[in-house]
Amino acid sequence: MRVLIYSDVHANAEALAAMAEAAAGAYDASLCLGDVVGYGANPNQTTAWVREHTPVVIRGNHDRACASLDGIQWFNPAAAAAARWTHAQLEPANLAWLQTLPAGPLPWENHCLVHGSPLDEDEYLMEAVQAAGAFAATPARCIWFGHTHVQGGVALLQSGGESTLETLPSAASAAGPGAPPAVRRFPLEPGARYLINPGSVGQPRDGDWRAAFVLLDEEQGWVEFHRVPYDLAAAQARILEAGLPMKLAQRLAAGR
Repeated sequence: MRVLIYSDVHANAEALAAMAEAAAGAYDASLCLGDVVGYGANPNQTTAWVREHTPVVIRGNHDRACASLDGIQWFNPAAAAAARWTHAQLEPANLAWLQTLPAGPLPWENHCLVHGSPLDEDEYLMEAVQAAGAFAATPARCIWFGHTHVQGGVALLQSGGESTLETLPSAASAAGPGAPPAVRRFPLEPGARYLINPGSVGQPRDGDWRAAFVLLDEEQGWVEFHRVPYDLAAAQARILEAGLPMKLAQRLAAGR
């Protein structure tokens, strides 16, 4: 079985459409690690797509904030403005769905799904040193997380009774306009454990503006990091037309 795993769509309909087209026919199940809405200008469109195509979804901090306005006092001004706007724009069925999303950690087969970390759904796992606490919090072979908008992760390898951490190679690069899709595959080693971030579909922050996602094939024993271009100009125009902060449109091009 092949699995599509993605996170942090952030109401970017153009990026979501590019991911959907690129992954079409390549997966049997799909998982979403949260933040379907927030920042972008198409919360109803992205929520409707995720509701229809992804049965396993956990909430992100922006899903929680946009659905209830709880916690926006901790957001920066642009994020808070986007959360208020999103809350007002959400159709009743989409708002109700967001309000009922479960918090991580959520077990799925031999995997663990979280938005931030297994210890705190709002924690940012940015450094390899944080991996030890995440691995200790769950026995799952693979921990899938989002929140940082940075594609990558670490492997916990066992050899000769010793454990080592190894950084996973992502498909991110300093991609300019017109950059083609990119794929980076790595094998799942027997006995190893993994902490993997598929990256952000709608607002990457690893210097690569292209939409990010992962394909997993446990039977064949591999994970693929994907990056696909999307209609960036259209996504930026929608943000500005909605009256959202200009910063939210500008940062899409920089992948920051």
